[in-house]
Amino acid sequence: MPPKAPSTRAKRNVIKRSSTQKQRVNGQKRVAETAVSESEDTDDAASDADQEKDYEDDVKSLHSDALDDDSDLETKKLAGKRKRASHVKTPRAKGSSPRKRRKNAVNYEDEEGEDYDLKEGQQVVGRVVQAPTTGRVPPGQISQNSLDFLLQLANPECNDREWFRLHEPVFRLAETEFKSFIEKLTDLFTEVDPQIPPLPPKDLIYRIYRDVRFSNDKTPYKTNFSASFSRSGRKGIFAGFKPGGGSLLAAGSWCPGKNELATIRSHIQHNPSRLRRIINAPLFVKNFGPPKPLSKKGRQNIFGREDELKTAPKGINKDHKDIDLLKCRSFVVLHQFTDEEVLDPNFGQLIMEVVKAAKPLVYCMNDYMTVGNDEGDEDEDPDADEEESGDEDQEGDEEDSG
Repeated sequence: MPPKAPSTRAKRNVIKRSSTQKQRVNGQKRVAETAVSESEDTDDAASDADQEKDYEDDVKSLHSDALDDDSDLETKKLAGKRKRASHVKTPRAKGSSPRKRRKNAVNYEDEEGEDYDLKEGQQVVGRVVQAPTTGRVPPGQISQNSLDFLLQLANPECNDREWFRLHEPVFRLAETEFKSFIEKLTDLFTEVDPQIPPLPPKDLIYRIYRDVRFSNDKTPYKTNFSASFSRSGRKGIFAGFKPGGGSLLAAGSWCPGKNELATIRSHIQHNPSRLRRIINAPLFVKNFGPPKPLSKKGRQNIFGREDELKTAPKGINKDHKDIDLLKCRSFVVLHQFTDEEVLDPNFGQLIMEVVKAAKPLVYCMNDYMTVGNDEGDEDEDPDADEEESGDEDQEGDEEDSG
């Protein structure tokens, strides 16, 4: 038999019972919410009490009796700073251990007894050498101090950046002397050769720093002072000063380009008389030696074994009458000076005598390498001129007789 459906009274009892349960749950929720609100009110009251207490403390701190109690306030500030600083890491010097830092932080005493209070991470690498106060010369001369500096720089143990930095005052003095000397020398050069422009020393002097980019020798500094004079700035008459008899003056064309060298040889083949006359002149021979190649290494006159071909140039007969000139790859003369001559107050005048002797060679090379310049052909062979004039006279006589 199917179950009987609940009566209307039973349904009312179930609905009443469920509503009663809902009322109990809602009541519990209201009790919980009341408890939470009471706890929040308690916290708010506590925070308000703390704020009032802090305010009272601030008011008391402003009282005249409390103004003398600064030590407590400073103590609190220092404590706060220590607390904040404890979170910051102190950077360490790269590549230094704590033992090295402690060693470098101690006082350092040099050879003369001077104390240096070094901070953490600092160290003494050397003592700066001041420029010499004795042995100085008037402007326009070179002193022994400059030669001594270059002599020290020639020592491989001294030719590095650290040593140079410690001796920079000495270098600056030597550089100033050399600039003054070049300025005086420029004035003398312009008197002898008006084609040389009166440029300032900074446009004539070479830097002391070497270009080591493509060199196996990584020595950072040159061991000499040098400068060049010409109508185009550098690349002309070269003057270099080096202690130990290495000072020299050079003039001419050093290792000209392929086209320039071909032009020079063409002029020599066409007419060598001008160049022959220059290298055989008495003043030229006196300063640069006789015009013939040396049997050993070295340079004499315009000849030098290291700059000469072993055989005749391409396209030229090895039995050519001017083969000695055509085998040259450089047309340069050198004159060396002793240290005593460099230190002489009249050293500038001595250089001028050498420049006068080299001037014709410089002019000749400039004419040979100038495109479209036929000035080198003006110095024809005198015998050829006489023969030509004689032929012309003979033709004129024949025409008259006819």
